[in-house]
Amino acid sequence: MKTKKIFRLTLLLVIATLICTACGQAAQPTIKIGVNAPLTGDIPKVGEGSKFAAEMWLEEIGGELEVGGQTYPVELVIEDNESKAESAASVNQKLITQDEVLAIVGPQSSKQAVPAGGAANDGQTPMVSPWSTNPNTTLNRPWVFRTPFLDSFQGPAVAKFVTEEFGFTKAGVLYDIASDYPKGLADYFKQGWEDIHGEGSVVAFESFTTGDTDFSAQITKIKESGAEFFFTPQYYNEVALIVQQARELGFNQPIVGSDSWGSAELLNLCGEDCYGLFYSSHYLAENPTGEAKEFIEGYEEKYGYVPDDVGALTWDTMHIIERAINECGEITGDIEADRTCVRDALANIKNFEGVTGTMTFTEEGDPIKCALIIKIGDDGSKSVYEQTCPEE
Repeated sequence: MKTKKIFRLTLLLVIATLICTACGQAAQPTIKIGVNAPLTGDIPKVGEGSKFAAEMWLEEIGGELEVGGQTYPVELVIEDNESKAESAASVNQKLITQDEVLAIVGPQSSKQAVPAGGAANDGQTPMVSPWSTNPNTTLNRPWVFRTPFLDSFQGPAVAKFVTEEFGFTKAGVLYDIASDYPKGLADYFKQGWEDIHGEGSVVAFESFTTGDTDFSAQITKIKESGAEFFFTPQYYNEVALIVQQARELGFNQPIVGSDSWGSAELLNLCGEDCYGLFYSSHYLAENPTGEAKEFIEGYEEKYGYVPDDVGALTWDTMHIIERAINECGEITGDIEADRTCVRDALANIKNFEGVTGTMTFTEEGDPIKCALIIKIGDDGSKSVYEQTCPEE
């Protein structure tokens, strides 16, 4: 009988220990951060840049965050949106309902970020896009933020730069009408150009559809229109084809781009055809200082190449989310309450010093920040040609 009592007592102690251990674990839940990125599809280099920067951040913090004196494990839940709008929205649904992430980083491209932002807002989960510049990503969505500047600023800024730099008065535009980012930016550029030069000064406004690879008809129309240059806000894989075909067709005037040109793959695909061209961007890896230098050197050492703007913007995004989590003061384990706290903290971010510039969020979740005009040199090097900032 005595042996049985000892056995029962021991068993109860073991059960009590397991229960207490479980209670301790519940008191320190894992902080999950989702990464919604195009790891396959049309722009895999963009997804890779975000993935690498996020993983580098996780390594930097040692896989854990201290919040309010408690240390919590941190996990990245990385999902591939296949560079598709519908997949990006589905990924966000999964991250929110199944994985129960605290916040979402991405998507990057506006084509995926706009629908995914709707899913994040409906699911009341904070989402920060590190690359989407289309205003619709955050419009009327209090749960959605971004770290890049907006197209409504970028388009007119490029128009102003071309006017002042070259003195041109006739513009051409070539853009993908089926994709939110280039379509929106093309419209903003056109509006900015016509505000300066008057209606009709965009003499060619040519479009194509995602997946097209032959742009000869559109480029021929631009050439015959008398356009002194053309603006093409396309992704790195399309830019190489567009520029090369333009040169083959004898269009030797300037071709100007946008922040989507910032990929590390651009010059690998475009080569000398892109030498001497200009584009707008968020940052430049050449001649960095301070934290930017540390980030770039660390990234290059780890992954074998210099990070492009999406990598840098993702790096800033991870640190902005980290700050928001810290400012909550605690992680309660109630996912809805914790998500609300992070959202509110994000909305109050002011003067965040990132590698892509200083950011203060507006009420719409958009940062007030400057843009860079990058020049590709005759040797393939890149340099900051000038900086343009929003008017106060």
